[in-house]
Amino acid sequence: MSEIASLNKRPIDVAVGILMQADGDVLMAQRPSGKPYEGYWEFPGGKVEAGEDVLAALKREFLEELGVRVLEAEPWVGVEHVYPHAHVRLHFYICRRWEGEPQSLEGQAFAWQGKVAVEPVLPATIPLLEDLGLLQADRIAA
Repeated sequence: MSEIASLNKRPIDVAVGILMQADGDVLMAQRPSGKPYEGYWEFPGGKVEAGEDVLAALKREFLEELGVRVLEAEPWVGVEHVYPHAHVRLHFYICRRWEGEPQSLEGQAFAWQGKVAVEPVLPATIPLLEDLGLLQADRIAA
């Protein structure tokens, strides 16, 4: 699908969670084989289903993908991005409280990162990394 065709479609809502430890480290996941942008790093999450609110989708996706139960999440930022395969509206949440240790339930690699150093990172995420670094620094200073 061309980028122009993607723009003419309604964006797909996606819930994205940033698990942030007390020291400011965040969890990044690598997209598995067979998905667009396979091998790219992203913050975990997934598509919001019909009739589902964004926070409910975030909680469901984290349980399905990582075996983690999100206890609290605060909205952080929203971003629209047009990929060659889809026009997405990403709803980012900061999650500081959860139960369970992340597990690779869908075969994806994941890594805790202080300063995000994994590569390549999904294009829609790249512009947020500087703001996230400031948020992490605030968390460490608190």
